[in-house]
Amino acid sequence: MNNEQARFILRAYRPGGRDAAEPAFAEALAQARSDPALGVWLVKEQALDAAVAAKLRAITPPPELREAILAGSRVSFAPVGRRRWAPSWLAMAAVLALVITGAATWRLVVAGRGATGLDRMAAFALAEPDSAHTGPVASQLGTLGAWLQDPVNRISSGPPADPAQLRQLGCRAVNIAGQEVFEVCFQRQGGWYHLYLTRRAQGGAAGPVFREAGRRTVAAWADEKFSYVLMTERGIEALRGIL
Repeated sequence: MNNEQARFILRAYRPGGRDAAEPAFAEALAQARSDPALGVWLVKEQALDAAVAAKLRAITPPPELREAILAGSRVSFAPVGRRRWAPSWLAMAAVLALVITGAATWRLVVAGRGATGLDRMAAFALAEPDSAHTGPVASQLGTLGAWLQDPVNRISSGPPADPAQLRQLGCRAVNIAGQEVFEVCFQRQGGWYHLYLTRRAQGGAAGPVFREAGRRTVAAWADEKFSYVLMTERGIEALRGIL
């Protein structure tokens, strides 16, 4: 199966992981876990589906919609010159047009944000397979590891890390959008967290922004020197608690 075939199948995959156990999606999901680019696409597609579904759920049908449908079925057999559009149908058409326009605008916003390194890091953290988390964990990283595991320290204040030091310590490094991104895994209160960071060329502070996909939640932010993504499977409140 290639990526194009996987995309065709995964366009029917509902957000929230409800179809994760369906055999029809198994091969395509495996392809998304093994290919970072496809994994990033799937995260964006799922986010778009969730946004459109939320907009549709927010629509309240007009009270007279049932009568309008019945009236429409009665006049459907009338001569063409006698047909009339019920006002409620015009209202529903207008609402649906707004939903479609909003969804298209939302897609453009996602695509724009997706071009940033921070957004790509977040998508990567949400999509990469569990087996990819390799390299030394915080308990093997001396001062840096101790800082990360100390519950007094707030991760958003910026851990005392430097890419050269992380490279020397043997931390896992991946290439995301041309940037060398380091991963450090650590524990707090019995739960695992995965911190990704990369040096910034320019820009001010940003975030944090939270996102979810399946069991995973990430927080993405940046300071004057680094971009960060923190991922866990313990939920958004756990992330807020250590940021």
